[in-house]
Amino acid sequence: MKNLETKYKHVSYLWDKQKAATMTGDEVALLVYRSNLLGADLRLTNYGGGNTSCKAMTKDPLTGAEVEVMWVKGSGGDLGTMQRNGLAALYVDRLRSLKNVYRGLAHEDEMVELFNHCIYDLASKAPSIDTPLHGFLPFKHIDHLHPDAAIAIAASKDGKKITKELFGGKIGWVPWQKPGFDLGLQLKQCLDNNPGIIGIMLGSHGLFTWGDTAYESYINTLEVIEKCAEYLQENIAKQSTVFAGQKIQSLDAEKRLSQAAALAPILRGFCSAQTKMIGHFTDDARVLEFINSNDLARLAPLGTSCPDHFLRTKISPLVLNLGAADDLADIASIKQKIEPLFVAYRQMYTDYYYKCKHANSPAMRDANPVIILYPGVGMFSFAKDKQTARVAAEFYINAINVMKGAEAISSYTSLPRQEAFNIEYWLLEEAKLQRMPKPKALSGRVALVTGSGGGIGKAIAKKFASEGACVLLSDNNAERLEEAKQEFIALFGKDVVASSILDVTSAETIQATAKEAALRFGGLDLIVNNAGLSISKTIEDHTIQDWDLLYDVLVKGQMLVTQNAVGIMRKQNMGGDIINIVSKNALVSGPNNAGYGSAKAAQFHLSRLNAAELGKDKIRVNVVNPDAVIAGSNIWSGGWAEGRAKAYGIKVEELPAYYAGRTLLNEIILPEDIANACYAFVGGLLSKTTGGVLNVDGGVAAAFVR
Repeated sequence: MKNLETKYKHVSYLWDKQKAATMTGDEVALLVYRSNLLGADLRLTNYGGGNTSCKAMTKDPLTGAEVEVMWVKGSGGDLGTMQRNGLAALYVDRLRSLKNVYRGLAHEDEMVELFNHCIYDLASKAPSIDTPLHGFLPFKHIDHLHPDAAIAIAASKDGKKITKELFGGKIGWVPWQKPGFDLGLQLKQCLDNNPGIIGIMLGSHGLFTWGDTAYESYINTLEVIEKCAEYLQENIAKQSTVFAGQKIQSLDAEKRLSQAAALAPILRGFCSAQTKMIGHFTDDARVLEFINSNDLARLAPLGTSCPDHFLRTKISPLVLNLGAADDLADIASIKQKIEPLFVAYRQMYTDYYYKCKHANSPAMRDANPVIILYPGVGMFSFAKDKQTARVAAEFYINAINVMKGAEAISSYTSLPRQEAFNIEYWLLEEAKLQRMPKPKALSGRVALVTGSGGGIGKAIAKKFASEGACVLLSDNNAERLEEAKQEFIALFGKDVVASSILDVTSAETIQATAKEAALRFGGLDLIVNNAGLSISKTIEDHTIQDWDLLYDVLVKGQMLVTQNAVGIMRKQNMGGDIINIVSKNALVSGPNNAGYGSAKAAQFHLSRLNAAELGKDKIRVNVVNPDAVIAGSNIWSGGWAEGRAKAYGIKVEELPAYYAGRTLLNEIILPEDIANACYAFVGGLLSKTTGGVLNVDGGVAAAFVR
């Protein structure tokens, strides 16, 4: 095994024979194991791409007779994470008998519904369009993958010739055709015409390999892809230049990130003309090599080849006309310069749609670009959620790898526009899109909650994330912030959460947090000014330091965060929401509370002033006034609880009951109550409210807004 682990240079050998031995006799378990190993190496296949299968004899539940059943990756899903419930199980003889009713290419789609008549396991995943590609081949274990190294050959002008010469005729060739029943028949015909082959290359698409056992299939797959990759590397190494040489130099790493952060909200605004989009940025070395090259202008408009690529990246990217080192401070002039690019892109996509559409094609989708290339800086991608945007970027890197390899051995060829359209607007793809869950209320929106390492802020961030928002957690306590981040990753996944150390009195950390939001998600939509502290002292005991700290954190901090956020929101031109967590104390006086209470009143009035000023930008500013939120709150540390208890002549442990008892509803207020109030402002039902106030205090009559 040691030799195999070190043998391969371009793929990873991950098979654990001891682990696999525990699955002996369970071909389905071995299929899942093999699939996970293949999906774990993105050089073998991309996220969600490819499919695997196995065939085995098992008992028919009705007759008890031994029958051959095929387990194959079902529709959707990802090889790297697939489990047994992600497989479709079908009777092999029934699947193959569908040839008797197949009416030809014009009736491809009707065959998918007929797959349901072949189902063996009624609880299995829905069969994918690739099911017959596995079913018509006789092999026990089959891998269909989309490795960049193989697609580079498959998408080259001389792909068929190169495949034959490279493998000595041991790999067959089937020219490009949309996946479906007929392609399955063509694979079988290729095998019949070339007995003894060990795999089939699909033109512009991918690779089929197989074996009599799960392990044999795995090794055969690695061997074929390794040979493809080695061949490409040898030819790339012979070139004096890659992509016809470098046209421009990249900025240094820090400057690239600064430029990307400055530009991302502007791009997000253009891309969100129809639907709010989430952004992703990468300055991966492979991206920079391509976008800085002389060949960028020739290759980028060609688009991608593999269906998996352009389904996620659109037919082609948008290339910006900005210099890498351009000054991006003049937002109006930058917008004026790049707006024609978006207008032209939307027109190109509209023309593509109407030229290629069929009578029954679905309506045209969003015409804005998914991939945006900024020479010298990096690549942006925009999609309905963070995972989709990130995966789109990964797929375009796959496409870059394919172009690089194809150009090194021959010349790159993309799919004809009509073929691309037939995939993108395939009725079966549309049906898959229609089955997806409806977007949540905050989908496509990015939230920054200050002081969200715990207490009220954490509850608000959790509520927003549960309703579909991407959240940027921020706190001045690094340990508390990291704990919150890990909790959010466990709850919502790594794509929807980021974190940044933020001291709201420090313009430097505010700017760094805003930069993180732009780089991670493309911008900001929802700001919750929640960071705070409290000091309870008599007027004579208050120090200048107490006073300055309260006003710096509560008032100045709210102003600085808002100021920075407004700059981003105006770049996006998508409006936005600012919610200020103030206090009942902004409206009603209490003893021993001069500094805190007056700072809260200043926060409250600042909110009204901001609402009056920002309405023209469709930026809504609203206030939530909590009172006595004790659970998880930092406010109650540092002597505040003792101070309030002393002011009211009670013990500290009596505070929760005391506060509840003085309310009209006799209720204890929890962080989740404040989170719900914030969501009420941004969830869609109060979209025409600004300058509003929600008291969440159980009912304190003296704090009624007059």
